Amino acid sequence: MLHQLDIFGGEPIPHSEKKSAREKKEKPVQAPASAPTPALNTVEAKNTLEEPTTTAYTGAAFIDVPDDEALYSKMYYPISDVANMFHVNISLIRFWEKEFDILKPRKNRKGDRLFRPEDVKNLKLIYFLLKEKRYTIEGAKSFLKKGKKVNEQFETIELLKNIKSMLLELKAGLA
Repeated sequence: MLHQLDIFGGEPIPHSEKKSAREKKEKPVQAPASAPTPALNTVEAKNTLEEPTTTAYTGAAFIDVPDDEALYSKMYYPISDVANMFHVNISLIRFWEKEFDILKPRKNRKGDRLFRPEDVKNLKLIYFLLKEKRYTIEGAKSFLKKGKKVNEQFETIELLKNIKSMLLELKAGLA
Protein backbone atom coordinates (compact mmCIF):
# COMPACT_ATOMS: atom_id res chain seq x y z
CA MET A 1 0.00 0.00 0.00
CA LEU A 2 1.31 3.47 -0.87
CA HIS A 3 1.73 6.07 1.86
CA GLN A 4 1.88 9.85 1.59
CA LEU A 5 5.20 11.23 2.77
CA ASP A 6 4.76 13.76 5.55
CA ILE A 7 7.78 16.09 5.61
CA PHE A 8 6.71 17.69 8.89
CA GLY A 9 7.16 14.56 11.00
CA GLY A 10 3.57 13.37 11.32
CA GLU A 11 2.18 9.91 10.72
CA PRO A 12 2.00 8.93 7.03
CA ILE A 13 -1.53 8.83 5.67
CA PRO A 14 -2.49 5.82 3.54
CA HIS A 15 -4.06 6.71 0.18
CA SER A 16 -7.24 4.84 1.00
CA GLU A 17 -7.96 7.23 3.90
CA LYS A 18 -7.53 10.38 1.79
CA LYS A 19 -10.77 11.91 0.57
CA SER A 20 -11.30 12.65 -3.07
CA ALA A 21 -11.99 16.18 -4.28
CA ARG A 22 -15.69 15.43 -4.60
CA GLU A 23 -15.91 14.17 -1.03
CA LYS A 24 -14.13 17.26 0.30
CA LYS A 25 -16.79 19.61 -1.06
CA GLU A 26 -19.33 20.52 1.53
CA LYS A 27 -22.82 19.33 0.81
CA PRO A 28 -25.56 21.96 0.56
CA VAL A 29 -27.59 22.67 3.65
CA GLN A 30 -31.23 21.79 3.16
CA ALA A 31 -33.64 24.55 4.14
CA PRO A 32 -36.64 23.54 6.27
CA ALA A 33 -39.88 23.08 4.33
CA SER A 34 -41.45 26.07 6.07
CA ALA A 35 -38.67 28.46 5.04
CA PRO A 36 -39.14 30.03 1.60
CA THR A 37 -35.42 30.80 1.21
CA PRO A 38 -33.37 28.76 -1.26
CA ALA A 39 -30.83 26.25 0.05
CA LEU A 40 -27.36 27.64 0.67
CA ASN A 41 -24.16 25.73 0.95
CA THR A 42 -22.42 25.97 4.30
CA VAL A 43 -19.92 28.60 3.15
CA GLU A 44 -22.70 30.92 1.99
CA ALA A 45 -24.70 30.24 5.15
CA LYS A 46 -21.67 31.08 7.26
CA ASN A 47 -21.18 34.36 5.38
CA THR A 48 -24.81 35.39 5.76
CA LEU A 49 -24.61 35.04 9.52
CA GLU A 50 -21.75 37.51 9.69
CA GLU A 51 -22.26 41.24 9.71
CA PRO A 52 -23.33 42.43 6.24
CA THR A 53 -20.69 44.30 4.32
CA THR A 54 -21.86 47.57 2.84
CA THR A 55 -18.55 48.69 1.41
CA ALA A 56 -18.69 48.67 -2.35
CA TYR A 57 -15.76 49.71 -4.47
CA THR A 58 -16.50 53.13 -5.87
CA GLY A 59 -12.98 54.07 -6.78
CA ALA A 60 -13.30 57.51 -5.24
CA ALA A 61 -12.98 56.05 -1.77
CA PHE A 62 -9.44 55.02 -2.62
CA ILE A 63 -8.28 58.34 -4.07
CA ASP A 64 -6.07 60.35 -1.75
CA VAL A 65 -6.22 63.71 -3.53
CA PRO A 66 -6.07 66.45 -0.92
CA ASP A 67 -8.65 69.22 -0.75
CA ASP A 68 -8.04 72.43 -2.71
CA GLU A 69 -6.32 74.31 0.10
CA ALA A 70 -3.76 71.55 0.66
CA LEU A 71 -3.45 70.85 -3.06
CA TYR A 72 -2.57 74.45 -3.89
CA SER A 73 -0.02 74.62 -1.07
CA LYS A 74 2.59 73.20 -3.44
CA MET A 75 3.34 74.49 -6.93
CA TYR A 76 4.34 71.15 -8.43
CA TYR A 77 3.86 67.46 -7.69
CA PRO A 78 6.17 64.79 -9.10
CA ILE A 79 4.55 62.01 -11.09
CA SER A 80 5.24 59.46 -8.34
CA ASP A 81 3.23 61.52 -5.83
CA VAL A 82 0.38 61.93 -8.31
CA ALA A 83 0.33 58.19 -9.03
CA ASN A 84 0.23 57.50 -5.29
CA MET A 85 -2.71 59.90 -4.88
CA PHE A 86 -4.75 57.91 -7.40
CA HIS A 87 -3.31 54.48 -6.48
CA VAL A 88 -2.36 53.77 -10.10
CA ASN A 89 0.90 53.04 -11.89
CA ILE A 90 3.09 55.84 -13.16
CA SER A 91 2.80 54.40 -16.66
CA LEU A 92 -0.97 54.94 -16.58
CA ILE A 93 -0.48 58.63 -15.72
CA ARG A 94 1.97 58.93 -18.65
CA PHE A 95 -0.53 57.19 -20.94
CA TRP A 96 -3.32 59.57 -19.91
CA GLU A 97 -0.96 62.49 -20.54
CA LYS A 98 -0.49 61.32 -24.13
CA GLU A 99 -4.19 60.68 -24.68
CA PHE A 100 -5.75 63.78 -23.13
CA ASP A 101 -4.83 67.27 -24.31
CA ILE A 102 -5.90 68.94 -21.06
CA LEU A 103 -2.95 67.36 -19.24
CA LYS A 104 0.17 69.42 -19.76
CA PRO A 105 2.66 68.71 -16.96
CA ARG A 106 5.88 70.68 -16.89
CA LYS A 107 9.11 68.85 -17.52
CA ASN A 108 12.45 69.73 -16.01
CA ARG A 109 15.78 69.43 -17.85
CA LYS A 110 16.03 65.82 -16.78
CA GLY A 111 12.61 65.09 -18.30
CA ASP A 112 10.77 64.44 -15.04
CA ARG A 113 7.09 65.36 -15.16
CA LEU A 114 5.92 67.92 -12.63
CA PHE A 115 2.17 68.29 -12.25
CA ARG A 116 0.55 71.57 -11.22
CA PRO A 117 -2.54 71.50 -8.99
CA GLU A 118 -4.70 72.20 -12.08
CA ASP A 119 -3.25 69.11 -13.73
CA VAL A 120 -4.07 67.05 -10.64
CA LYS A 121 -7.66 68.30 -10.74
CA ASN A 122 -7.87 67.41 -14.44
CA LEU A 123 -6.49 63.96 -13.64
CA LYS A 124 -9.17 63.60 -10.99
CA LEU A 125 -11.80 64.36 -13.62
CA ILE A 126 -10.24 61.88 -16.06
CA TYR A 127 -10.04 59.24 -13.32
CA PHE A 128 -13.71 59.82 -12.53
CA LEU A 129 -14.75 59.41 -16.16
CA LEU A 130 -12.62 56.36 -16.90
CA LYS A 131 -12.68 54.39 -13.66
CA GLU A 132 -15.99 55.30 -12.05
CA LYS A 133 -18.25 56.16 -14.97
CA ARG A 134 -16.56 53.47 -17.11
CA TYR A 135 -16.15 55.68 -20.20
CA THR A 136 -13.83 54.59 -22.96
CA ILE A 137 -10.87 56.81 -23.81
CA GLU A 138 -12.68 58.18 -26.86
CA GLY A 139 -15.88 58.68 -24.88
CA ALA A 140 -14.02 60.57 -22.16
CA LYS A 141 -12.31 62.76 -24.78
CA SER A 142 -15.63 63.70 -26.36
CA PHE A 143 -17.15 64.28 -22.92
CA LEU A 144 -14.30 66.65 -22.02
CA LYS A 145 -14.74 68.59 -25.29
CA LYS A 146 -18.18 69.70 -24.09
CA GLY A 147 -16.41 72.14 -21.81
CA LYS A 148 -17.94 74.15 -18.98
CA LYS A 149 -21.00 71.96 -18.45
CA VAL A 150 -18.78 68.96 -17.71
CA ASN A 151 -16.87 70.76 -14.97
CA GLU A 152 -20.10 71.91 -13.32
CA GLN A 153 -21.43 68.34 -13.28
CA PHE A 154 -18.16 66.98 -11.91
CA GLU A 155 -17.99 69.64 -9.18
CA THR A 156 -21.58 68.87 -8.19
CA ILE A 157 -20.82 65.16 -7.96
CA GLU A 158 -17.69 65.84 -5.89
CA LEU A 159 -19.68 68.08 -3.53
CA LEU A 160 -22.32 65.37 -3.10
CA LYS A 161 -19.61 62.77 -2.39
CA ASN A 162 -18.14 65.03 0.30
CA ILE A 163 -21.57 65.44 1.88
CA LYS A 164 -22.10 61.67 1.76
CA SER A 165 -18.78 60.96 3.47
CA MET A 166 -19.56 63.57 6.13
CA LEU A 167 -22.96 61.97 6.78
CA LEU A 168 -21.39 58.51 6.98
CA GLU A 169 -18.90 59.81 9.56
CA LEU A 170 -21.78 61.27 11.59
CA LYS A 171 -23.64 57.96 11.37
CA ALA A 172 -20.56 56.07 12.56
CA GLY A 173 -20.20 58.52 15.46
CA LEU A 174 -23.79 57.90 16.55
CA ALA A 175 -23.42 54.14 16.59
